[in-house]
Amino acid sequence: MSFVVGTALLAVVTALACALPGTFVVLRKNSMLVDAISHAVLPGIVIGYFFTRNLDSPLLIVGAALTGLIVVLGSEWLSRTGLLAGDAPQGLIFPALFSAGVILVSVNFANIHLDTHAVLVGDLNLAAWDQFTIGGTSIGPVYLYVMLGVLALNIVFLGAFYSGLKVTTFDAQFATSIGVRAGLLNTAFMFLVSLTVTAAFNAAGAILVVALMIVPPATAYLLSRSLPVMVGLTAGIAAAGALAGFWIAYALDAATSAGMAVFYGILFVLVLTATRIGHRYRRRTKRGVRVPITV
Repeated sequence: MSFVVGTALLAVVTALACALPGTFVVLRKNSMLVDAISHAVLPGIVIGYFFTRNLDSPLLIVGAALTGLIVVLGSEWLSRTGLLAGDAPQGLIFPALFSAGVILVSVNFANIHLDTHAVLVGDLNLAAWDQFTIGGTSIGPVYLYVMLGVLALNIVFLGAFYSGLKVTTFDAQFATSIGVRAGLLNTAFMFLVSLTVTAAFNAAGAILVVALMIVPPATAYLLSRSLPVMVGLTAGIAAAGALAGFWIAYALDAATSAGMAVFYGILFVLVLTATRIGHRYRRRTKRGVRVPITV
């Protein structure tokens, strides 16, 4: 497998792994919590790397994901105290964790590729550098198979707990009344989100991973009226946008992850504009106003 093809496949798999759980994140209006988690996992990644010396190690990914979960559980605990409201708890927790991670990187790992630039925006090409070879033949980046494992885990979890996630997303009180353990399910789901964010860190960093997880489902939300349709559209948008963004960045010799994020943003603006025009047209038609046709 050539390096370009392997990197393109890595872009698609990473986008899908992020976007699928992102569907429920968008519906739960927890989008900025992903940003908080993506920053908070940094000290966990640094500490995990200190022991494993491998950014793709499953032990590092799980340990760092637990650090990201601190933001979720800590924010919920601070909110229950009644002393803070809104997203203030997140604003208290994740900057402290992220700053601690930056200090650890600067002090202990300044001479390796785990630097602050990679931390912020990632590097998909660098993540794809280590190749998995069998019998001297490359079958793609090692990191590709890490993300395939994360994607498979996300699909299995979302499939197994689809009904519970759906009812807790749209009516948490009703879910509790029918015996669904909403708190436990929410914690497990947010750990999955944290795990995905951590695994995608090499490719997208703390900033661009938010685009991979939020923009495709947000775009799909504008085009759908049912959850299954939204999930399907999210997967399609994520895969198509990843390929388009990758090849645009490849042609322009630009940062791949940034190219994907910019393409997703442009696609969202186009869909939003078309949706608003369509709604305006339908409202005017219902009022009996004749709409002139222009060529």
